[in-house]
Amino acid sequence: MTFYEQRAQRTKAFQEDRFGMFIHWGLYAIPARGEWVRNTERISNEDYQQYFDEFNPVHYNPRQWALLAKQAGMKYAVLTTKHHDGFCLFDSQYTDYKATNTPAGRDLVREYVNAFRAVGIKVGLYYSLIDWHHPDYPAYGDRIHPMRDNEAYKGRPENFDNYITYMHNQVRELCTNYGKIDVMWFDYSYDDMAGEKWQATKLIEMLRELQPTCVIDNRLGATDVDGAGLEAEPPIYAGDFYSPEQIIPSQGVTDSAGRPMPWECCMTLNDHWGYVAKDKNYKTAQNVIHMLVECVSKGGNLLINVGPNAKGEIPKESVAVLQQVGEWMHNNSDSIYGCGAADMPKPEWGRYTQRGNKLYAHIYERGTAAFRFDDLQGKVKKARLLMDGSELQLFEPWYSKYQQGAFVDLGTADLPEPMGTVVELILNS
Repeated sequence: MTFYEQRAQRTKAFQEDRFGMFIHWGLYAIPARGEWVRNTERISNEDYQQYFDEFNPVHYNPRQWALLAKQAGMKYAVLTTKHHDGFCLFDSQYTDYKATNTPAGRDLVREYVNAFRAVGIKVGLYYSLIDWHHPDYPAYGDRIHPMRDNEAYKGRPENFDNYITYMHNQVRELCTNYGKIDVMWFDYSYDDMAGEKWQATKLIEMLRELQPTCVIDNRLGATDVDGAGLEAEPPIYAGDFYSPEQIIPSQGVTDSAGRPMPWECCMTLNDHWGYVAKDKNYKTAQNVIHMLVECVSKGGNLLINVGPNAKGEIPKESVAVLQQVGEWMHNNSDSIYGCGAADMPKPEWGRYTQRGNKLYAHIYERGTAAFRFDDLQGKVKKARLLMDGSELQLFEPWYSKYQQGAFVDLGTADLPEPMGTVVELILNS
């Protein structure tokens, strides 16, 4: 098979699932000032050690996380097994800087994997290519290392090959010790730290051998200023999907040859990935629903983030939002799962998603009188309100000769579902 046929085969289920949970969690939950706190405050390994010594998430119960994800309608999850600070939530044999050596004393990744699988949610693992704790990772002069301008690190001996061996060994552990992995989410490349700097071809060849069906993001090759992975003839490490962050593309993602590219937008629920105690700027459930619909309407996925606190609890604000999203998904998930872009222009009242001959109209603005679907005159066989399955009558009002389209009677002056009313239109062909 060609590269594109292989990618299509690997990403088929991924593109049908459409909705996932991102989980950023680690030592940085204790200072509670974000996952980049070491970078922004230039914290040394020695000063950061206090958080390692006290890490003890007494309320960590990944089954509760998994049940929340399931309730929200999510089909897969991605957990930060190691973030940029180098701390490992898994029991790696290649470092002592891991959860099993903290007061927690457990392999937290294994518990996550088991809990999410038990409720039928696919398992993804995030792994940082960057490591601010490892002695052989470049420090002084690096653009983002916490010790980038600390003179004490100038001239420090570093053997980057040692770090690459360490990193590859840990990826091998993750791909070997936890059963089937559905998503491998690498993060991130920058400046010249990209592509073969990571020995990316070798890494992907190993990963494909160990986890042949695993879906991989594009960040082994993508820097924070380019679009690697969208080349017409991409390298082996280009990954299976494009990964825009905190922004939804203006239209579906295509490669440089114009071919549609699988993609996934990752988005925070508030303003940070890791737990920040003072950050209460949460998106509403309606925000999340509209983002999810927008992604699907452009052929993409949405990976929405939660940042558990130091005790291992997902913040109550995040829980409340996702529960409300779950109520909407309970009624309307048919318009999300397995759906993609419709061959229709974006309507003024909302968006379309489509699966086969079923066209889903996501209505955000009611308007007045009969509801009109432009460009669908004579093309709709049946219409129903997705939230409860009730039939919507198709009719042709007396003024239709002045207003072309398919007309339905929504039955109420207000939208039946304020967060987003979905009408399922079954097309004639």
